[in-house]
Amino acid sequence: MEIPKIHESEYRFCLILWEHEPVTAVELVKLCQQQLGWKRTTTYTVIKRLTERGVLRTENGTVVALVSKDQAQEREIDTLVEEKFQGSVPAFVAAFTKRRDISQEELDQVQQMIDRIRRGE
Repeated sequence: MEIPKIHESEYRFCLILWEHEPVTAVELVKLCQQQLGWKRTTTYTVIKRLTERGVLRTENGTVVALVSKDQAQEREIDTLVEEKFQGSVPAFVAAFTKRRDISQEELDQVQQMIDRIRRGE
C-alpha cells in the first residue's frame, strides 16, 4: 500500500489524532483549537482532505487513522533520502551525523540495528 503524503500542518493534526484516537470529530475540533489555534472549519477541512486521501476514516462522527505515525515517518524518510540524497543511505547518514553529536549510547543502538540487519532479522 502506498502511504499518502501528509503535509506539515496535516502531520501536526495527525499527531493529535494518533494521541487521542479513536476520537470524535467534535473533540478533534476542540483539541485543534487548543493546540493549533485552528478554527472549526479548518479542522473539518483537514479531516475531509485526509479522508479523501486515505489517511483516516470517519464513521458515525468518530475519526481513526488508517496510516500510523510510524508509517508516516517512514514515508517521509524514504522521500527525503530519495529526493535529497539520490537514494544513498550512507550520504544521508553522513549529512545527519556531520551536524549532530551522537552519544555512545546512540552509536551502540545504531550498531545493534546494523547487526540485526546483517543477521537477516
